[in-house]
Amino acid sequence: MKKLISFLMAILCTCHLLFAQLNSGVNRTDLPDILISSGSPLHFISPEPIQYVDISSHAIAGDLPLKNLLRIKYIADTVSNKHLTNGYLGIITIVGESFIAQYNLHFINNQTFPFLSQINVLPEQMRPLNVPGMTLTSKEMYASAIRLLNSPKNRPIRKNKDFGIQAQLNNVFTAGEYVFLDITYYNSTNLSYQIDEQRFKIEDKKIAKATNVQSVEVKPVWQLYNSTSFKKQYRNIYVLKKLTFPGNKVLNIELTEKQISGRLLTLQLKYSDILKADSF
Repeated sequence: MKKLISFLMAILCTCHLLFAQLNSGVNRTDLPDILISSGSPLHFISPEPIQYVDISSHAIAGDLPLKNLLRIKYIADTVSNKHLTNGYLGIITIVGESFIAQYNLHFINNQTFPFLSQINVLPEQMRPLNVPGMTLTSKEMYASAIRLLNSPKNRPIRKNKDFGIQAQLNNVFTAGEYVFLDITYYNSTNLSYQIDEQRFKIEDKKIAKATNVQSVEVKPVWQLYNSTSFKKQYRNIYVLKKLTFPGNKVLNIELTEKQISGRLLTLQLKYSDILKADSF
């Protein structure tokens, strides 16, 4: 009797684990079905920059023309001279900054069929992902940057002027693990400013002669605009990963121009400016 009870309990535990495992995953039959032909490519439009794509069929080739656009195309097997037939091609997986979406891909050899040329990755097709080190997605950064642009203008935190160009730090905000810098440049000359590059470097506040200058460059993880020139005014939002540096150093924000004798303007940001920053 005891053996029978133990046996039944083992079966119940196994069924419970199997049921829990099935509920925690996604069955292939529950994935959306996508049709493709040999005619034109198929484009997937993602609401976020695409980080990873997996295509389980050698008959499909894909690329990323844009950060949030996946293009796939059916490739006929010309080596073996196989005839194009209808059938299942496999699963295509698209991973964004905060989601994963999967689709069943089917081939139909019928040029008159009304195939879709564009497919939007919809919220109901996404499963959330917890990506380590990422507290904000590009979409969330964009929303925060727009809020920052629309916030009331206060007295500039830092400013500097040279060669008819003025730099002004309007606001510093923090969100999650990121620092948002709101910077405006003004051009009082009649020459348009051709932007070469914008650099962020942690350097010594005072540089003595005959000493080695220690400089650590910090790359923005995101910025609102990618302008290459401006005539009178240029405002942009830069997002940096949370950073710390001692009081004897500053964050130098350099804007350089595309010319042999190009104008260079440096705006210095103290660490206390970041500590006093508001948060979204």
